[in-house]
Amino acid sequence: MPEASTVPSLYEATRRSLLGEPKELPAVWLYDEHGSLLYEEITRLPDYYLPQRETEILRARAAEIARRTQARTLVELGSGEARRTRFLLDELTELGTLERFAPVDVSEEILRESAWEIAADYPTLSVEPIAGDFGRGLDAIPAEAPRLVAFLGSTVGNLYPAQRADLLARLAAELGEDDALLLGIDLVKDPARLERAYHDPSGVTEAFVRNALTAVDRELDATFDQERFAYAPRWDAEHEWMDIALEARTAHTVSVGRLGLELAFAAGERLRVEISAKFRRERFEPELHSAGLRVESWWTDRAADFALVLARAGVTSTDERRPDVG
Repeated sequence: MPEASTVPSLYEATRRSLLGEPKELPAVWLYDEHGSLLYEEITRLPDYYLPQRETEILRARAAEIARRTQARTLVELGSGEARRTRFLLDELTELGTLERFAPVDVSEEILRESAWEIAADYPTLSVEPIAGDFGRGLDAIPAEAPRLVAFLGSTVGNLYPAQRADLLARLAAELGEDDALLLGIDLVKDPARLERAYHDPSGVTEAFVRNALTAVDRELDATFDQERFAYAPRWDAEHEWMDIALEARTAHTVSVGRLGLELAFAAGERLRVEISAKFRRERFEPELHSAGLRVESWWTDRAADFALVLARAGVTSTDERRPDVG
């Protein structure tokens, strides 16, 4: 599943995570080819409102984003099938500024397929896919400005606060004065709605999370037994994130052969696979400011479930004014 060049670092990250408290698997294990297909299926589920709300905002604002950014290069971090990105591709190509699209994704199979489709649908564009995580994507971003870096789907919420701060600071350092960042973020709402979104009756989300165990068993010669773990996502009110985890049904031991680990699980102990943080403007805007980014526009859908944030690098005294809202 992982590229050969990233295997040592991924294995070490997996070792550290499994020896941590709580035990955890890096979320990259979710996104082999099968996992990526399952995730795309999740985005079409009725209770998983995020894509629909983000689509609503993009449909209303993509033309304005194109006019404001005049991007020659569009970079998308965590692109997947890049379905919602097409709103930006359409408006930027219609405007006549866009020359290249650089999608970044950890799933090489999905990336290759989506890049081929976009190249066929937008023949005037140079499509330059980058296989790897966000860090590698930043290192390989094409230099031609103006650039628009899109990070959609509230994928930024899968990062812990320290990781998020690091990525935002790296983005701020990478962006030039003519570049822009477009962030999609999910907003705090009724916990019952959130829990339904991550535990659908059809079981697709559970299959997606369990696929991480399948991938680790295959790649790391591990003995995670699906029957010994229950799917147990829950809302963490203190941190305001969904804690997406599997819970040991009984006490047992798991071997991870390639890492030389023997992991003892107590009954009820959680194995975290991912978090999905939810945001409030009054907290997130200062995060951006601390990273060296200023908010130019903040748009929400009509139900105020989701937000798109257009930001630029650089913080000055004039940034105290309220940005555009919607």
